[in-house]
Amino acid sequence: MSNSQPAAALVVAAAGIAAMIWLPLEDYDAAIGVAPAAPAEEVPVDDPVEDPVEEPVEDPVIEEPGPVTDDAGEEFAWMPAGDLIEGSGDGQTEQMNYAPGMRFPMEAGQAYSNSQVYNYGGYLGPAGGQCNADNYAYSWRDNFCETRGYGTPMCPAGTGHQGQDIRPATCDDEVHWAVAAEAGTITSIGTYSVRLTTDEGVRYTYLHLDKPSLLVEEGDAVARGERLGFVSNEFGDTSTTIHLHFEIRMSVDTGSGLQNTHVPPYLALVDSYERLLAGDEG
Repeated sequence: MSNSQPAAALVVAAAGIAAMIWLPLEDYDAAIGVAPAAPAEEVPVDDPVEDPVEEPVEDPVIEEPGPVTDDAGEEFAWMPAGDLIEGSGDGQTEQMNYAPGMRFPMEAGQAYSNSQVYNYGGYLGPAGGQCNADNYAYSWRDNFCETRGYGTPMCPAGTGHQGQDIRPATCDDEVHWAVAAEAGTITSIGTYSVRLTTDEGVRYTYLHLDKPSLLVEEGDAVARGERLGFVSNEFGDTSTTIHLHFEIRMSVDTGSGLQNTHVPPYLALVDSYERLLAGDEG
């Protein structure tokens, strides 16, 4: 080797060192023939997971039932069971609905349950006729245990009225229909009475119906709501006020054992009347 070869090698080495010192790394790689490194792949970053937001739960809105109105648009109201007119007797306050499924015994949805004896037109009532407007207005009032001489074990006195008096929509005779409270058989027809007995032995009695208007005969099977006859003032040889006297008789424990007797109809009448006004009877 000649002396010029070592010198050339020293020059090349020095040039390489200078390139390493003064050139950026990528330029240096290019200068010495090294391929650039591939760029690093970006690692995707997931979006942060947020906790689900719970929607506020609102309390359910409970709508209170509105007032029940009759066919004339009047709001129905009734006084508590056993609350009789003062001086007319002691009511049976611990009552129950003895016929929860029965139909109201008048066809139209306008009627007034109150005493025929202690209200206007009654012989123990205030002065005035039976057609007084107070007799044809709410509130209803119980008169099942009103002072009478009929044996009624369900009443505190042991005697009472045995049923409930109901005036029709207006003070008109032989206009307003009485109807079957339940399906059953007509078991008796009297001068001014009709008795309907169900297959279960419950007996419904209708007093003061107009006999010539009756559409049923003894032994007939009748459907619930079927017309029986017109409400009137029939009372044998005399007349009474225009009203329906309605009774329910069945076997119940009276506190002195099981008896077949008259039971308070008031709460059954209230319940069936409200259903009639609500349109549940079709």
